[in-house]
Amino acid sequence: MAAETARTAAPAPGRLSRFTEWLRGVRIEMRKVTWPDVPQVRSATIAIIVFVLVLGLVITILDAALQGILVKLLPSLFAGR
Repeated sequence: MAAETARTAAPAPGRLSRFTEWLRGVRIEMRKVTWPDVPQVRSATIAIIVFVLVLGLVITILDAALQGILVKLLPSLFAGR
């Protein structure tokens, strides 16, 4: 019971003090970050562009195949009825 009274007696930190503490934490963590250099960024960018182009090609091929199946083949199956 006494522990609860002592805990509630201390005022909670205000929004401004919590925000400044959060900013300090962010600053400390950002100092720990190792940023990539220009060749690493260039290499990753090229890899992403190639991946997106290959994925677009796969989607285009699948779209053409499904269009051929659904638009041309299915109606011919039900034309005799």
